[in-house]
Amino acid sequence: MPEDEPLQKYRQKRDFSKTSEPRGGEGRESADPIFVIQKHAARRLHYDFRLEIGGTLKSWALPKGPSTNPRDKRLAVPTEDHPLEYADFEGVIPPGEYGAGTVLVWDSGTFRNLTEKKGQPIPVEQALAHGHLSIWLEGRKLRGAYALTRFKQAPDESWLLVKKDDAEADADQDILATRPESVLSGRTLEEIAADAGY
Repeated sequence: MPEDEPLQKYRQKRDFSKTSEPRGGEGRESADPIFVIQKHAARRLHYDFRLEIGGTLKSWALPKGPSTNPRDKRLAVPTEDHPLEYADFEGVIPPGEYGAGTVLVWDSGTFRNLTEKKGQPIPVEQALAHGHLSIWLEGRKLRGAYALTRFKQAPDESWLLVKKDDAEADADQDILATRPESVLSGRTLEEIAADAGY
């Protein structure tokens, strides 16, 4: 895989002499593809939803974060692919750098592709290209089936992330409020910033 191809945008936006974000390697595929959701206090607080697809983390920004309520339709705006190593990134992106602010790993785990057409499985890359992906998340906070559906094409490409109505759905819980902490370190955004001297 040519170094500049999948991660070119990611690397062009960052000065790795200033930010501790990973530059990223060749892109290894996991036996079980991973997902990660990072809580990111940039100019505006949002959550970054990332799925391991084709050796990188395909990424969407969720302005309101994920939900366990099937009635909630969460806007998901595509961002650049990130390296797989980013799944463990937690810390502060320095002021003046792209995405400046504090990042924590809000949830992580594995996912499996549930996308089908007429009873036949659709590969995840093909489902993504067609604009509809059904997945099962096996995370530490989020579990169950979710649908990721494109409703607007580029240049203002937009998707929706919606929890499917299954046994893992919970219309009464605000999981973002009840579980604000990192699944890696147990820290909050404020604690991570303080530990980094901000």
